[in-house]
Amino acid sequence: MVEWMIAGLGNPGAQYDNTRHNAGFWVLDELARRAGVKKIQKLKFHSAYATVENLLLLKPQTFMNRSGQAVRDAAAFYKLPPERIVVVYDEAALPPGRLRLRASGSDGGHNGMKDILYHLRSDQFPRVRVGVGGPPHPEMDLADWVLAPIDPDGRKALDGIIPRAADAAECIIAKGVETAMNQYNPEVRD
Repeated sequence: MVEWMIAGLGNPGAQYDNTRHNAGFWVLDELARRAGVKKIQKLKFHSAYATVENLLLLKPQTFMNRSGQAVRDAAAFYKLPPERIVVVYDEAALPPGRLRLRASGSDGGHNGMKDILYHLRSDQFPRVRVGVGGPPHPEMDLADWVLAPIDPDGRKALDGIIPRAADAAECIIAKGVETAMNQYNPEVRD
């Protein structure tokens, strides 16, 4: 019986595989690998998904800005309250290779989160924000930045944080969001 969901946000399609906006997908792939799942590929809830014991790993295939419908549909099917839904996504306001966990809160300007808040009608769900850094120039459009392919140095910084983000998501489920925040947000307190 599914008791928790981890939703990793990103965009489907090969053209988006190596973009900052897919950091949530990369974390889900790491969690799947740890659980012995070769690929998250079953389709339901407008998503690719896998179940591992009492955990649903969800990769919405609705594109980032419409992630909420997929998360809502899966949550409704499994009767999961918002506090048992962990959302993992890219955060341009954090430097590459940094994490920030939160127990609840606003969308912070992230359109995928905005859609999830709208569809769940709640902000009371934990989230793991994966730092991807902001555009190199203030005049560069943020959407262009997060959807642009990552150079090898940028990818290396993000690859280093993906296992830690997966650890943080697992910690939220095993020990609670407050404990996870204390462990993974040592320099910042909510």
